[in-house]
Amino acid sequence: QVQLAESGGGLVQAGDSLKLSCAASGGTFSIYGMGWFRQVPGKEREFVATISNSGTIYYADSVKGRFTISRDNAKNTGYLQMNSLKPEDTAVYYCAAGPPYSSAAFSRVSQYAYWGQGTQVTVSS
Repeated sequence: QVQLAESGGGLVQAGDSLKLSCAASGGTFSIYGMGWFRQVPGKEREFVATISNSGTIYYADSVKGRFTISRDNAKNTGYLQMNSLKPEDTAVYYCAAGPPYSSAAFSRVSQYAYWGQGTQVTVSS
């Protein structure tokens, strides 16, 4: 079983950057795909970006060109670099792990088995 812990959230101004980290423990991180999702109160959790265990990457259209997902399997850590942040990026950001042993990129909440507790990102205008 994989445990995930996000960090790096905070309060920034529009146009600023933040880098989120997702530290994994308790399992073999390298076999899993990793995804980032976000959620605002009253709305469903939405897909942001994903990277498969082989490096296949896929972004939501709303963040393409501004966000970059990456992973360092030696450190059991995934990252989400967020540039040119906008007020509409304000949300709780979650990292997720799964499915294992797949080179495909998955964008649905239901496809991920393990979740972190989330980190708040607030972008002021």
